[in-house]
Amino acid sequence: MVRFFLSFMLYNYLKAFHLIFVITWFAGLFYMPRLFIYHIEAQEKAEVEKKVLSAQFKLMAKRLWFIITWPSAILATLFAIALLYVMPGWLSQGWMHAKLAFVLLLFLYHYRTHLIYGQLQRDEFRYSARYMRLWNEGATLILFAIVFLVILKNTLNGLFALIGFVLLAIFLMLGIRWYRKVREKNPNA
Repeated sequence: MVRFFLSFMLYNYLKAFHLIFVITWFAGLFYMPRLFIYHIEAQEKAEVEKKVLSAQFKLMAKRLWFIITWPSAILATLFAIALLYVMPGWLSQGWMHAKLAFVLLLFLYHYRTHLIYGQLQRDEFRYSARYMRLWNEGATLILFAIVFLVILKNTLNGLFALIGFVLLAIFLMLGIRWYRKVREKNPNA
């Protein structure tokens, strides 16, 4: 009984730390593209303002990326591995396979964001602010998929999940279009 209790407590602590670092990881992934947008838009300013803003956005991005986002990604992963060690049966379940596929997609998103970060640090502006607004929604879609998989586990019908995922993507794209129209009417929005 004591062994079960200790195992249960270990599981809860591991899960809590995993969740904390997943949240901070996503916070970084949500905010980093916003900094990219501001940095890209700063290039349209007068030279002095552009120089000051670019330096500030580079510093903010560097701190966010290396003090919050990367450490959170690493710690979330380490706690996830520990959870799977404590609960190895999860690896035989379909919902976990789907979740791990989305986690792999999240790592690819993170890596691609890292490449964009590097380009902007070198003043290479290959993407528009509009592209970055769309890019910013990638983390949101992955987050929705992972949370629903973890919460609903095997009760989630695959077709229903796919339809929901597509509808969410459509909803996000419509929201981006609406926001663009609002910004066109009022650039300070």
